[in-house]
Amino acid sequence: MADFEIKADEFADITDVVCPVTFVKTKVALEELDDGQILQVHLNDGEPVQNVPRSIKDEGHQILKLIDNEDGTYELFIKKVGD
Repeated sequence: MADFEIKADEFADITDVVCPVTFVKTKVALEELDDGQILQVHLNDGEPVQNVPRSIKDEGHQILKLIDNEDGTYELFIKKVGD
């Protein structure tokens, strides 16, 4: 089955910050979106990729996909879910 392409509505690069600011920046970027919109987050390996998806899921949002760029960074696709 062919992999589908996810079209993000917004993009956030959090490779220049460390935990817990990575989660805070991601949460702020999500707050700017409407319910159902998709945020693409560019993040580093290690703590960010371990903590950000889990924390976002705990907030009630949907993790659509996590892609390993194979250069120490990842692309995380998050669908905003309303309150």
